[in-house]
Amino acid sequence: MSDRLAVLPQYLLPKQALTTFAGWVARKERGAVTTGIIRRFVRRYNVNMAEALNPDIASYKSFNDFFTRALKPGARPLAKAELICPVDGAISQVGRIERDQVFQAKGHRYSTTTLVGGDAQLARQFDDGLFATLYLSPRDYHRIHMPCDGRLLRMIHVPGELFSVNPTTARGVPGLFARNERVVCVFEGPRGPFVLVLVGATIVGSMATVWHGLVNPPRPGHLRDWTYADQDIRLKQGEEMGRFLLGSTVVMLFPKDAPGAGAALAFNPAWQPAGPIRLGEAMADRPR
Repeated sequence: MSDRLAVLPQYLLPKQALTTFAGWVARKERGAVTTGIIRRFVRRYNVNMAEALNPDIASYKSFNDFFTRALKPGARPLAKAELICPVDGAISQVGRIERDQVFQAKGHRYSTTTLVGGDAQLARQFDDGLFATLYLSPRDYHRIHMPCDGRLLRMIHVPGELFSVNPTTARGVPGLFARNERVVCVFEGPRGPFVLVLVGATIVGSMATVWHGLVNPPRPGHLRDWTYADQDIRLKQGEEMGRFLLGSTVVMLFPKDAPGAGAALAFNPAWQPAGPIRLGEAMADRPR
């Protein structure tokens, strides 16, 4: 069966209603029922609770509490690199932006302007730059950390679809990551601006950032934009910046190296599509 046919049922599903219901269930505190759901989830997805700060499944009051669990100190050491991996998960795609086009999967690309919610001026800063698309599966740790130091400039909540973001859907739905609901976080980093996008998906009840809290819900159906240029919100490399309440995908955009900047920034050569990744490992650096 082709990928396009495999994802056809998703066009017909009431994705918004399913996601709203899943979010309601995940927030509920139902004692033994909640513990039973978490135990089944841990078994089904082989979740490693030994690395959790709190490994006691019965102590989590809601599924969301469990899903956004913290890790033990030192569980993810940080590499010495200009950019580190911000999540646990797998590589969907990684590489260079071709003018303003981001590669999604064979036969599919989307524009940086569409990804960031229609702001062509913002998107233009990443022409011919670098991108990374990282997929978080249900078993993964679901907090997102900073790939480098950054000062927060802006956050944009872009309404959209709620397709699944698994590899089959990425191959079967055109413009998937610029089509789904997303939260676009704009930072100024050591080498210029960069964008970190949290992409929503079916059953993803909400997304949150450390400076705002829950971004969605609400889902008002129109673009929302916050500016922070008059505030001094700074996050260090490796520091938590947000989380998914149920899993999804992160897309990052980085600018092209400026003339005279020295050796070009390059992705870790071990990074290949579908390869596993861990928070804190080297994502990109300059030749030394």
